Amino acid sequence: MCGLSGWLIESSLSPAFRPQAEKFTFAQNHRGPDATGEFHSENNQVYLGHNRLSIIDLSDAANQPMFSPLGYVMIINGEIYNYKELRSELVRKGHTFTSASDSEVVLKAYCEWGVEFTSKLHGMYAIAIWDENSKILHLFRDPLGIKPLYYWRLPDSKGVAFASELKSFLNIDSFTPEVSDTSLSQYLEFGYAISPEQTIFENVFKLQPGHRLEITASGASSQIRFYSPELDTSERQSPKDLEETLYNALSEVVEEHLVADVPVGLLLSGGLDSSLIASIAAKQNRVHTFSMGFSGSDIDERPYAKMVSDSIGSVHKEILIKPEEILAQLDALPAHFDDIFSDWGMVSTKLLYSKCQEHNIKVVLVGEGSDELFGGYGIFKQALSNMGLPMEARLFLLYRQYIGRRHGSNYKEFRKLMKSYLDQCNNDLFSAIRLFETRNQLPNNYVMKVDKASMSTSIEARTPFLDSRIADIAYQIPADQLVSLNDEKLVLKSMAQRYDLLPEKIINRRKFGAGIASNWLETSPSFREYAKERILAPESWVDRLQLRDAMERYFNDRQVGYGFPRAISLFSNLAWKLLILSLWSESIGVLPSGGKA
Repeated sequence: MCGLSGWLIESSLSPAFRPQAEKFTFAQNHRGPDATGEFHSENNQVYLGHNRLSIIDLSDAANQPMFSPLGYVMIINGEIYNYKELRSELVRKGHTFTSASDSEVVLKAYCEWGVEFTSKLHGMYAIAIWDENSKILHLFRDPLGIKPLYYWRLPDSKGVAFASELKSFLNIDSFTPEVSDTSLSQYLEFGYAISPEQTIFENVFKLQPGHRLEITASGASSQIRFYSPELDTSERQSPKDLEETLYNALSEVVEEHLVADVPVGLLLSGGLDSSLIASIAAKQNRVHTFSMGFSGSDIDERPYAKMVSDSIGSVHKEILIKPEEILAQLDALPAHFDDIFSDWGMVSTKLLYSKCQEHNIKVVLVGEGSDELFGGYGIFKQALSNMGLPMEARLFLLYRQYIGRRHGSNYKEFRKLMKSYLDQCNNDLFSAIRLFETRNQLPNNYVMKVDKASMSTSIEARTPFLDSRIADIAYQIPADQLVSLNDEKLVLKSMAQRYDLLPEKIINRRKFGAGIASNWLETSPSFREYAKERILAPESWVDRLQLRDAMERYFNDRQVGYGFPRAISLFSNLAWKLLILSLWSESIGVLPSGGKA
């Protein structure tokens, strides 16, 4: 696990570049405080930087960049869970190793199979490989987009810079941050930018999940998809065979995810997803689990987490988070979430990861990805309703449900995405929603929360449900084996019952929403005043976005929203997004009017 960064320049880099390169890499030091490594090509055309968080093989032999005598230089952010199996295969093919790390296995796999080596990998990763022979820089991002990878084309097409975090580019003298109006509009509606490649900054892009990017020394590039899930559900397994296949695969994946040379813990909410991971893990070893509660909230999942812990015999810790703790850290936090998104859990989970670190935990397993793959949201039931309506009407209703408003300005982009997914799924709306969730919502929002919150505390978060082996099984499961009008994640619940993994009360408990931040805006005077000062500050984002009237009505008159037919019907959701936007702008040093602060 690490932060990676690098440049490929058409002409050689000047001596003045070295201090920039050091700042460029050091900006991500929290992602890997254990070791820092750099590579400069002989002609200073290529620079690779790496910050290492030591998880597998803690020795210096596993530091990066890694070099091959065949002329390859590699850096990687992530973990390869089947590295032991791959290492054995590569040894049989004649390769030798100088470390016990998974990273060296990746380099040797590239030496053996070239760019097709990704078909051999099971893991989460962003990888950069410089091929001195062909003078091509290869960038790779894992199939489900668990690890981020951003890139920026230098002015006049003279090169490309890339990094694990967006704010690294702020350390480049020639980089001027310009907020994308398109991404900003999508953020205010969806809570993140839904576009597959665009980030909050103009001309800075994210490599899409399951893609590789080839960049030549002249600056030419091409993006190639290397992972496409099989979506055909015509040949169905029986429910019992499906449960067995899924249980065996999940058991294997969880076992691999527990491998580390440092202490491992599990985040446990008491919901089905994290509880399943914890139960399967506990069958293999005694595990450490952590749960959190929220002071002053009607939602407290700690009793359910304790029930699961008692059932599986874990060493369990409970953490209570108060509004004051959020306030104490809120100013500085959004800098870590640099490609902005509004999922409020980014704040609370960052505190939770910090507590894990205090208990000497360096790796945690989390339950993210299950809802998106196995139909765990109410949005999936939308596919089973309104069946008599034309698809265009169903898509618009779906759009309204996603944005939580009567209408907005991003329906055209949403419709375009959904139409492309419908084309891939034989016009099956459930499967199209699942593709939107896993290709847009997950990599641009939820797993970015996991990655950036965990890495800000130098903790590695692992997501077993997002292993491509589990995703491949999930994509094959048709809607009627996953959801009904009254229930969801049917196959997971049935599997949990069949293999006696969890108490019945956990398997069938209702899913809680995540509206705690909005609740505090209503019920905590100090939190509400804090938000008001930031949001309504002079010359702030409410002025650029023409939303001052709405927010003054909310904070001063306690109006909950505009009346029909105006679009914004819930001011508290908008206020939270504007608060995060304001804090992000301050902490990352970008003004609402444009440019650096």
